[in-house]
Amino acid sequence: MSARILLLALWLPVQAAAQGFAGLGQGAEGFALPTPDPTFSFPADHGAHPDYRIEWWYLTASLEGADGQRYGMQWTLFRSALTPEGPQVWMGHLGVTTPEAHYSGERLARGGIGQAGVEADPFAAWIDDWRLEGSSLDRLRLTAAGEAAGYALDFTAEGPLVFHGQDGFSVKSPTGQASYYYSQPFYEVEGQLDLPSGLVAVTGRGWLDREWSSQPLEGDQEGWDWFSLHLEDGHKLMAFRLRGGSPYAYASWIAPDGMLTPYGPDAIALEPLETAQVADREIPVRWRLRLAAEGVDLEVAAVNPDSWQATLFPYWEGPVTATGSHAATGYLEMTGYE
Repeated sequence: MSARILLLALWLPVQAAAQGFAGLGQGAEGFALPTPDPTFSFPADHGAHPDYRIEWWYLTASLEGADGQRYGMQWTLFRSALTPEGPQVWMGHLGVTTPEAHYSGERLARGGIGQAGVEADPFAAWIDDWRLEGSSLDRLRLTAAGEAAGYALDFTAEGPLVFHGQDGFSVKSPTGQASYYYSQPFYEVEGQLDLPSGLVAVTGRGWLDREWSSQPLEGDQEGWDWFSLHLEDGHKLMAFRLRGGSPYAYASWIAPDGMLTPYGPDAIALEPLETAQVADREIPVRWRLRLAAEGVDLEVAAVNPDSWQATLFPYWEGPVTATGSHAATGYLEMTGYE
């Protein structure tokens, strides 16, 4: 039995009874749960938390080539505990986007045999030969390649970590489902993309999300729309909405010095303006995003509407640009569109 088939055999019985996108709303009996007023310990918390059911290290970058063409990259490492006693399984996703094409890749691995994992100090996260590593989270090098595209990129943090929600306790539903959630949104990025047409030198801005929980969604929440934006005036904006029977929304307004102001559901407005047919689904690819308290009123558009991640749990993920009250670049992730 191949490693992929073995992992699917382990994963799918759990997911068959799951709720929400990729089972993130299923019960968390026996697992640890996030609680308010967290105390983080670094660098240890950059590593894995196996007492929690689901965790990810999620890196994106909005990039530009020397010719002015826009590109995007995504790399995510997921850890999932199938039961409180184990086993642990790992999943890696790769995405490379140009205005004309989108390339995706996926790796699956078992825990405990060195095939995948995370070490906190010095930092290293890997699955097979896909590696994100550095002396600390402030200076990282990412190397990964799929069947058609890959990248070798350096990430240098020019600002502090930021902690979403209430000091890193991020509520996701009206009834209190939550995660621990912090980001490094201040990366300067340089390196190269390896495309079918050849190597392309790129520079840009990157964003790392760290999140872990055991039941981050309410059972009737279908999925989410998540934005991370680098505004030209130096501010950053993270905003999401969760869709379904228990809708919820949140935004983090991040000043150039890293000071974060959280905003709850009544403050943020996310409105789809245009959809496209993507993978036989109607996917919103142009949005209006408003955060009136900070004078933000943006039209956000996909660089490539066909940025579909054809993975075990498929979703849309790609770079975006924004115009309106501010100019911005960034990333958009949309899950749960069936």
